[in-house]
Amino acid sequence: MHRPRPVVVADDRMNASTAYRLACEGTSLLWQGDYHQARQLLRALGRRIDRKAPPAASSANAAFHLQRRASGHRARVLGRLLVPLGADYTLDLRRAPDVRAACEEAYGPPGTTASVVSLRELLGVIGAHQWRTKGVDVPALGARIHPHYGVFSPVRGEYVDLVAQAPLPRPVSLGGPAFDLGTGTGVLAAVLARRGVSRVVATDDNPRALACARANISRLGLTGQVEIATGGELFPPGRAALVVCNPPWIPAKPNSALEHGVYDPKGAMLHAFLTGLAAHLLPGGEGWLIMSDLAEHLGLRAPGALRSAIAAAGLRVADRLDTRPRHSRATDPADPLHAARAAEVTSLWRLGHGV
Repeated sequence: MHRPRPVVVADDRMNASTAYRLACEGTSLLWQGDYHQARQLLRALGRRIDRKAPPAASSANAAFHLQRRASGHRARVLGRLLVPLGADYTLDLRRAPDVRAACEEAYGPPGTTASVVSLRELLGVIGAHQWRTKGVDVPALGARIHPHYGVFSPVRGEYVDLVAQAPLPRPVSLGGPAFDLGTGTGVLAAVLARRGVSRVVATDDNPRALACARANISRLGLTGQVEIATGGELFPPGRAALVVCNPPWIPAKPNSALEHGVYDPKGAMLHAFLTGLAAHLLPGGEGWLIMSDLAEHLGLRAPGALRSAIAAAGLRVADRLDTRPRHSRATDPADPLHAARAAEVTSLWRLGHGV
């Protein structure tokens, strides 16, 4: 039986030292003061957590696990600062912004009872609403993609560029369909449609992603070419001339629901794609696997393990297109995983039936 966590009421009179001690002890703080003061307190708690630098790591693998442990601790402590939401998602604090639209996008239609939410999560909900409204520019599309809350955003454009540039297999030019597995925002399905693929079937096991992809495809005017499947299976029925999959790159357990776009425990989605691909390819068709080798640099996947898994699935590598990451952490020496990130390569593996 789990014992309930203690909760104390906090307001503008509580200082950061007291709040930090209580939160580290497992006590949640239900904020009843000023909204902007709550945000300042959250930042102060974050600074106190960050002062406790993790010990020096002996390897990239050790650095990764230390970083994940520190990240989990940070999320738990900061998640204990709670704010009240009315039944209609009104944030009942002084000088609070109107968060009703953002909360409805993240949580669904309002109910009949009030609730509490961690301020850290609420700020993520607000940020997601802003991203959804503004969108993310995707040069390969010449348009913007609008990510929803809980759906991985295509901010790392190098993998999108690989899909935009790789030569299409011949059966596509003959009218063969394409599958986009784990479509997320629908960005890769949209890229394929803009490249002239006549029919793309996009799948995802996340209902938020399906709704997000459907909205983006409609906004881009591609509903005549792209079908958003609703079954939740990785592969749709039938065979395709091209099957594209960009699974989460890190074979480790996520710390939150929002990390499922990055972390794939034991590489489950990767192996499901590889083992199912041959049965879903038309003759002469290809599977495009978009993967980073960051896991190899972190010691989470053995060198050569991916090629071995490809061969074991009865597949052959027709070609591989490589690119370097362009995100800021790849060049940040202060990042604890800098050495691995600096060596990272993102690849599009063109896979076909084995010979």
